[in-house]
Amino acid sequence: MEAPAFLAALEASAFAREMRGSLWLYPIVEVGHVAGIAAFVGSVAALDLRLLGFGRSLPVATLGRFLLRWAWLGLAVVVPTGFAMFSTHATEFAANPAFRLKLVLLAVAGLNAAAFHLTVYRTAIDWNRDRPTPAAAKLAALLSLALWLGVIACGRMIAYV
Repeated sequence: MEAPAFLAALEASAFAREMRGSLWLYPIVEVGHVAGIAAFVGSVAALDLRLLGFGRSLPVATLGRFLLRWAWLGLAVVVPTGFAMFSTHATEFAANPAFRLKLVLLAVAGLNAAAFHLTVYRTAIDWNRDRPTPAAAKLAALLSLALWLGVIACGRMIAYV
């Protein structure tokens, strides 16, 4: 099956050619991607662990506000660096099962985060500190940890499948 024309055009772009041809550009972008992942997933995982009962003395709302800034910063780095790396081999990556699964897991993780923030997290002030976390928040946290681990694993597997 032939790749869509827009993927071939992306791969043939001057930027993608420069990414492939430069000795340093791709590795620098990749390091940025890893740093963004660390900021994003680290922030999300820290909040998830709090939701699961670790550090119960830490106020959920305060911790969430603090970590959300870092998560957004990480996401602001991960998206463009990921797109830049994708552009170098867009047709190949689009056909890669690990890459496709990564995209599915990303979508589900995004939906999980949206559902959490639009529902149970809005009541966090009620269970902010030294109170049991609602089951819905714990479930969202467990799903989040599993989904982001899956995204990272799939990202690493792209080179091997």
